Amino acid sequence: MTGAARHTTHEVLNQVPPLAGYDVAEDAALLAALSREGAGWAEPGLHELGILAGSAATQEQARLANVHKPVLRTHDSRGYRVDEVDFHPAWHALMSTAIGRGLHAAPWADTRPGAHAARAAGFMVWTQAEAGHGCPVSMTYACVPALRHAPELAAVYEPLLTATSYDFGLRPPQHKTGLLAGMAMTEKQGGSDVRANTTTAVPASDGSYLLTGHKWFCSAPMCDLFLVLAQAPQGLTCFLLPRVLPDGSRNAMHIQRLKDKLGNTSNASGEVEYDQAMSWPVGEPGRGVATIISMVSATRLDCVLGSTAAVRQATVLAASYARQRQSFGAPLIDHPAMAAVIADLTLESEAATTLAMRLAGAADRAARGDAAEAALLRLALPAAKYWICKRTPMITSEALECLGGNGYVEDYSGMPRLLRDSPLNSIWEGSGNVTALDVLRALSRAPDSADALLAEIDLAAGHPNAAAAAASLRQLLKDAAGQDAQRDARRLAGQITLTLQAALLARYAPAAVSDAFAATRLAAGTGTGPGTPFGSLPAGLDTAAITARSVVTSR
Repeated sequence: MTGAARHTTHEVLNQVPPLAGYDVAEDAALLAALSREGAGWAEPGLHELGILAGSAATQEQARLANVHKPVLRTHDSRGYRVDEVDFHPAWHALMSTAIGRGLHAAPWADTRPGAHAARAAGFMVWTQAEAGHGCPVSMTYACVPALRHAPELAAVYEPLLTATSYDFGLRPPQHKTGLLAGMAMTEKQGGSDVRANTTTAVPASDGSYLLTGHKWFCSAPMCDLFLVLAQAPQGLTCFLLPRVLPDGSRNAMHIQRLKDKLGNTSNASGEVEYDQAMSWPVGEPGRGVATIISMVSATRLDCVLGSTAAVRQATVLAASYARQRQSFGAPLIDHPAMAAVIADLTLESEAATTLAMRLAGAADRAARGDAAEAALLRLALPAAKYWICKRTPMITSEALECLGGNGYVEDYSGMPRLLRDSPLNSIWEGSGNVTALDVLRALSRAPDSADALLAEIDLAAGHPNAAAAAASLRQLLKDAAGQDAQRDARRLAGQITLTLQAALLARYAPAAVSDAFAATRLAAGTGTGPGTPFGSLPAGLDTAAITARSVVTSR
């Protein structure tokens, strides 16, 4: 109608743009730890990877890899068994970057000190782009130390496992430019109790074994090689099982179905059956658990790294949103209640990052023969795996809430996917009770691990709160052999982690961070602590200095 007034009904105001075009490696705690752990030489490459991880193009790849889930093809058009898993091209792009940057097994071939710490930092940065594809990357990393129990097999396969070439598809391993490895331990009737496994291994005349049975969870069944536990005549034994045999024929490993999971949906997890599948023993027959435990330890480290990455990503997303979203005339982060929440999340992120990188440094030095670092890792790793992975869903949920209803919407931010993915690392490689009880096993079977832990904590003895927490922890460690030890195992694992985090922050973090962490996680009678809602901080903390640690800048 001519002359009629035009009414604007949908002008977009006060919406925060997507966080893209930033350097994920812009993380003061991570970069400082990278240098401390002997891998400062890796920082330029880490920033390159961080810029790629924070790009809009990579974020779109992550979205596509999760929207278009992997699909199983059991048979071809003529009825022949193929057992192929099809992935969206975005998955392959993410994998190409991860393998090309050496985030898998490459550090085992790298003689530079700090190679494993550098890889850990890269894994944390790239995992913030998309977490699901980290599963085969992590297992390939973890396969190498276990495979070295069979030197003749390691000589054949390790060069291909450590190669920085992503070569997807079913072909004889020796004809490929790079390999990926998975593992299959869990069965329907046993779960974590792998000694209840019923898959059988019958020796053949050529030194191989024929496996028959079923695995309830096979992580990344599209990999080239698998470490498998099965019952041999000598008892439970570890075996190497390739999907394609040297002559090019398919091994009798059949993927029955892919799991329909809560999260981790870009990655395939499946049920598999073996019908006299050919395999070769790894390690001493009858000692399969002892052989594969080195793989479990390495994947547990990656659980800590992956959860730490999720905590950092959630905190950065929440802080970025709160800085830009206006509420009642001011940015959200300028309101004391929101500032306290972001500060509290930042404390969790800083503590997790500092400890995760300390463990990665210990793993690097242990791989080079440092017995003291190996002892520290034996106790601190299962404790950290329990605590950090257990905290991640709570932290991610709180960070999502910082975005209000927008955080709950799939196409607004990565928060829904991050929340769905967050419980996985707490379950994988031993859920809460399993890892907490492993802390008790470390204390009983490796008594030097307690000495190594306390020696590390005592390096912060000049910090009053850390010293008091260390004294309390010493008493808990003494009680760990009592009749109530199993009941209290979770409490012990949590206290080990918190005390070690506080000690590391006291030595390395800015005073605003270390003092706030000690005041809210260690000090008694403050009305705060791990069991209270995030944002319940006492007065007198420098929340502005703390939240600044979670601020990133778009380019």
